[in-house]
Amino acid sequence: MNSGRGGAQAPAAGGPARHIPVLRDEILAVAAPRDGGLYARVVALDRDPTAIAGGEALVAEAQGRLTLIEAPFSKLAAATQGLGPFDAVLFDVGVSSMQLDEAARGFSFRHDGPLDMRMAQAGPSAADIVNGAEEEEIADILFHFGEERASRRIARAIVADRAKKPFETTGELAGMIARVAPAKPGELHAATRSFQALRIAVNDELGELVAGLCAAEAALRPGGRLAVVSFHSLEDRIAKLFFAARSGRGEAPSRRLPGEPEAEAPTFSLEGRQPIVPSQAEAAANPRARSAKLRWGTRLSAPARAPEQGLFALARLPRREKPAKARKR
Repeated sequence: MNSGRGGAQAPAAGGPARHIPVLRDEILAVAAPRDGGLYARVVALDRDPTAIAGGEALVAEAQGRLTLIEAPFSKLAAATQGLGPFDAVLFDVGVSSMQLDEAARGFSFRHDGPLDMRMAQAGPSAADIVNGAEEEEIADILFHFGEERASRRIARAIVADRAKKPFETTGELAGMIARVAPAKPGELHAATRSFQALRIAVNDELGELVAGLCAAEAALRPGGRLAVVSFHSLEDRIAKLFFAARSGRGEAPSRRLPGEPEAEAPTFSLEGRQPIVPSQAEAAANPRARSAKLRWGTRLSAPARAPEQGLFALARLPRREKPAKARKR
């Protein structure tokens, strides 16, 4: 058990925990529990079976007030059928401290382990992508999901090195990246962005977030709160654009051309200055909280909208046009 990288103790549900809640007080303020609301019961979804198993003690302690369901964000509607509508839905996006700290899960280059990164512990792994994907696809993953400027150089080196020996461990991949694209003094480890990109690709994290937001919109009762805690600029951008589209902030009626249909009624209202970020004291006590951002909205009575295709496009790699075949002469 530990209390985070900073070493300072922080409160956690059920006592000491390896994963420290981030922005806990701010989230409670956003949820704004009220008399008669469905807050005394918590339904928690996690796609990681290890996390579900690790939460069984909390289920027993909660005495019927906590339900754990093994499912990703995209399955929220099916997983919670008959349990809603809800007064609050919270998305805690990204990887957990437990996953990062367990070498066998392969999420972090700080602990040498198998090149895995699968949250659900099923399906293609990071090793499958690194050893099997084409060079252009690897470069796109690193650039679009990790914002890695040296994506093409790293992808080229991956393909060259895997021809001699497939990558099997996090240490092998991190060492290669540090060799071909070393970080400058004072910067993050050279492999940070690449590992982040591979993890997002392996778990389709951005697609899951978009699907989950759309499902939450339908699951909330009017007046309910939707909150998103993200740790990555791409995640935050999706949350920001979702709330902008659903609140009407991105729609200007005066700019519509004559004859165009009226904009759909807003499904959320936004309040206060956003995003909310951790205080200096929280960031000092738990350095992993430093990049966290909280965005939230209040559900209005308008019907839920169809899934936002533009947001799904942000969650996918851009399509590459295949070169046209030369005609035979």
